[in-house]
Amino acid sequence: MSELRFDGQVAIVTGAGGQNPSLGRCHATLLAERGAKVVVNDLGVGPDGRGILRANAEQVANEIRDAGGEAVADQHSVAEEDSARQVVATALNTWGRLDILVNNAGVCFMARFDEISSDDIRNVIDVHLMGTIWMCRAAWPHMREAGYGRIVNTTSGAMFGIENLSIYGAAKSGIFGLTRGLAVEGAEFGITVNALGPAANTTAIRHFNETSAFTELMENHFPTTLISPAVAYLAHQCCELSGANLEAAAGNVGLRVFGQTAGYTDTDLTVENVRDNLAVIVDKSTATMFPDPGEVPPGPTGAVQLGAVFKPYQPSEPLPASGIRYSQERS
Repeated sequence: MSELRFDGQVAIVTGAGGQNPSLGRCHATLLAERGAKVVVNDLGVGPDGRGILRANAEQVANEIRDAGGEAVADQHSVAEEDSARQVVATALNTWGRLDILVNNAGVCFMARFDEISSDDIRNVIDVHLMGTIWMCRAAWPHMREAGYGRIVNTTSGAMFGIENLSIYGAAKSGIFGLTRGLAVEGAEFGITVNALGPAANTTAIRHFNETSAFTELMENHFPTTLISPAVAYLAHQCCELSGANLEAAAGNVGLRVFGQTAGYTDTDLTVENVRDNLAVIVDKSTATMFPDPGEVPPGPTGAVQLGAVFKPYQPSEPLPASGIRYSQERS
C-alpha cells in the first residue's frame, strides 16, 4: 500500500508547542514528516494553565525545519474570536491556503466541582470549547471556498464522567456535539469534521498525578506517538469519515458509538408510568446505535426531524448593559 502523505497541504495544529511528551508536538511533527506545511500554534502557557509547564511554538517549528520540514510558529490565543482569526491568517499569509485544522489546544485543572474557581471554569471552557468553536469559525469560510477541508477536534473520555474533571468533561462533550453538527453542514462543501479522544502519557498526566501504578502504566504503554497516526488519518484526503469520534490509546484505535434504547411508549404518559417501566426504559439490550450525521436517528426524535422546516435565521439584538433582556408582557 502507498504511504499517506500531505505534500502541498497546509495544516494548523493548536497547542503544538508543548514539551515532550506532547500530543500537539507529535501531531505537528508527524504531519510535517509526511509533507505538510505546519503552523505550530501555542500561546506558551502550557497545559497546566499556570505557566509552570511552559510551551514554545518557535522551538517546535525550528525542530521541524531542522528535520527538513516546513513550519512556522504562531503564538495567538485560540480562546478569543479575533485572535483565532490571526492563527488562520498566519497560514494564509505564509502559504496562501489552509487544508487541515487540528484543534488540540487545552488546559486542565484537577478539582472537584465545588472547589474549582470561577476563573478556572471559564478558562477551561474558553480554551477547549470556545477555542475549538473560534478556530473552526475562522477556518470554515476558507475551506468552504476551496471546496475541501479536514478538521480534527480533540475530545476525551472525561465526557463520560471522571472524578475531578466535570468542567473539562463538559467542554469535551460540547466539542463532540459541535463536531457532529459541523459534519452535517460541511458535507456539501467537501469538509469532513471528526473527533478523537486520546489516552496518552503527556506532560499534563505527569503534572496532575502523583507517582503510582497508574503513572507507571501510562509511561510504559501509552506513548503520545501512538495517538498521532489516528489524527493524521482523519486529516488525510482519503478519509471519508465525518462526525466520528475515534478513541486512541496504546496502539488501539476504536470508534466510540452512541445509542438509544427502544424505551417505553404511552401516549398518556404519567410520572408513575416512567417509574413503573424504568427497567424497560434503561434496558441496554434494546439499544440501537445512532446513525452517522445527516441520517435520521431512531425513535420519536427522528420522526420529528423528518418534518422539520427551519425559519430563516435572524441575529439577536445586542443585550442591554445589564446583560438581561426582558421580553415578558406586563399587564
